[in-house]
Amino acid sequence: MKLAYADPPYLGKCGKHYDHRHDPPWGCWDQLTTHQQLVNYLVAEFPDGWALSLSHPSARHIWPMTPPDTRMAPWVKTLCVYKKGVRPAYAWEPILYRGGRNDHPPTPAKGGAAITPKDWVSAPVEFRKGLVGAKPPPVCRAILDWLGYLPGDELVDVFPGTGVMSHVRAQGVLT
Repeated sequence: MKLAYADPPYLGKCGKHYDHRHDPPWGCWDQLTTHQQLVNYLVAEFPDGWALSLSHPSARHIWPMTPPDTRMAPWVKTLCVYKKGVRPAYAWEPILYRGGRNDHPPTPAKGGAAITPKDWVSAPVEFRKGLVGAKPPPVCRAILDWLGYLPGDELVDVFPGTGVMSHVRAQGVLT
């Protein structure tokens, strides 16, 4: 399978965290049209499956841009950053995902343990990783689980940032 994960600059945060720097072909991440371009790219280039990290405030704008079978899962932050003037704190982030090996999952044996991942993940935020918004390994592992990633699958990390997704995939870091 050919899968993708995208963790772009969040809507409205381009200037604050990225000094309005953009890699082609993307435009300004403060514009919804740029996020629509990314969704279109994921849908067209990765029909097997993809995942997309969002900020909580942007979810209402970006989720409707995706196909109807796109699911949303929360990353619940056990340790989060409190921001002046924001009450209650944003202590979770939405992750959209679509496709993967989720059709016709096997049925567990009667009385057996669950063999499907939960549709949420809980982990603290990462600090001092060299990039604002770096995802912790348990979040990357959960995304791989939601997509049904198996060794031998191709995974394109559209915004590799700190490289944690590639590290998790290569090392088999568990949640």
